[in-house]
Amino acid sequence: MHTIIVQPVKQDISPLDRRWRIKGEGLSVELCKQVVWLSGRLPFEQARQALSKLSGIELATTTLWEQTRKIGARWYEQTQWQEQHVGIERTQWQHQSYDPHAYRSISMDGGMVNLRGEGYKEMKVGMVSDIQHCWQDDQHPIRLVDMDYTAVLGDVEQFRQSLWALAVKHDVPYAGHTAVTADGAAWIWKLSDDLFPTSLQIVDWYHARQHLADLSAERHPDDPLAAHRWFQHQSTPLYQGEVWRFLDDIQLHCPDVSPTYFINHQRRMHYADFRAAGYPIGSGAVESGIKQFKQRLTGPGMRWSRAGAQQMILIRSALMTNSLDALWPHPI
Repeated sequence: MHTIIVQPVKQDISPLDRRWRIKGEGLSVELCKQVVWLSGRLPFEQARQALSKLSGIELATTTLWEQTRKIGARWYEQTQWQEQHVGIERTQWQHQSYDPHAYRSISMDGGMVNLRGEGYKEMKVGMVSDIQHCWQDDQHPIRLVDMDYTAVLGDVEQFRQSLWALAVKHDVPYAGHTAVTADGAAWIWKLSDDLFPTSLQIVDWYHARQHLADLSAERHPDDPLAAHRWFQHQSTPLYQGEVWRFLDDIQLHCPDVSPTYFINHQRRMHYADFRAAGYPIGSGAVESGIKQFKQRLTGPGMRWSRAGAQQMILIRSALMTNSLDALWPHPI
């Protein structure tokens, strides 16, 4: 009778694990990327169903959540480190980087997200893009391209650092022509004065018209037809930057009405001049960005932890800018 001695295994070698780059969690890098991509677009259960339907791979919903949370946490840590090292006082002027022909657009706005234990909190969103001019196109002579976003669940001070990092990433300090386009929120213009003191400030044209419509109702409270005619008549002075024309009219006929919005923003309402100079006069791009964030963050019954929401914001932003592949090597 022969005795067979089996030596203990010192190392487990799995060639296919290496080839497919399977991590300790049992998911290959590519599968993990698909999981995060789907989870950034759909609620986790819907993402699980889509993965099963499209690839035949069955994973638990908790697995999708865990992988997405893990990648999001790593990106959030990486982003925080980067932002902390892009302070204004650390940015030194580099003359060779200045581009007198470059046009950049900056825009800001806010939206609400439901957080567990906190209720609805504001998500501040910033966008930076290049401005492209196509003057031969009468319908769209000014276009925003290469749009990039940042979003923060926090106060203005937290958002300031994030927005400045985004601006530095896109060389806003070195662009010869820059403009901030937004609605009338006071925090936006205070932040703009601080971070972008040489940029033009433009109040969104559509918000301004809405305020003009409200003012027309106060001008003719008992006659909707007269209010509409007044609104139509005063829209041209508003576009031309001649706000004083209807302010004088209001002062003469409705001295009790205080058109504070227009008084505060007169210098930001020279729309014809802004358009002629090649700047956008609407903040629709950042408003569209907010809607894209909210598509994933504000579905029926959704409530997020603060950390989970901030992590999903980063993943969602990567999907919106098609930068998931570029970012992916860092956390792996």
